[in-house]
Amino acid sequence: MTQQPDARRGNPTPAEAVFRRALRDVAILLAVLLVLGLVVGGLVAGLPGVWGALIGWGLAVVFSTTTIVAMLRTVRSSPAAMAALVMGTWLAKVLVVIVVLAVLRPLDFYSRPVFGAVLAIAVIGSALLDYRAVTTGRVPYVEPGERDASGGSART
Repeated sequence: MTQQPDARRGNPTPAEAVFRRALRDVAILLAVLLVLGLVVGGLVAGLPGVWGALIGWGLAVVFSTTTIVAMLRTVRSSPAAMAALVMGTWLAKVLVVIVVLAVLRPLDFYSRPVFGAVLAIAVIGSALLDYRAVTTGRVPYVEPGERDASGGSART
């Protein structure tokens, strides 16, 4: 008899392992990008480059992590609940990006090229890392259920 994984016992499901790997990899990417963005932005454009890197990195954090966190939080929920939360977080992050871009448009204290480069590298890099986590993750198509004494499925 096999036991089903249970997060309360510290045993993540295969899907949770994929989402955790994706979140870990994106966090590492964002940490490295923060340091490199600040250094390169400062060297290329001075203080405006530093501000551009910080703002681009902040938006990248919001854009790159919200979906992964939403999936991780709802992995044991119904598909409808998962879809609702994922769509809600997607809508929220799009609104945040639009508002931030609208507020930043007339301002000139930051370097737009550094901002754009940091944001583009982060979003493309996180999408590639998410893709890698999903395609290399070992998630079964069907999870075997426990059998009762008559040989039928114990779960209904």
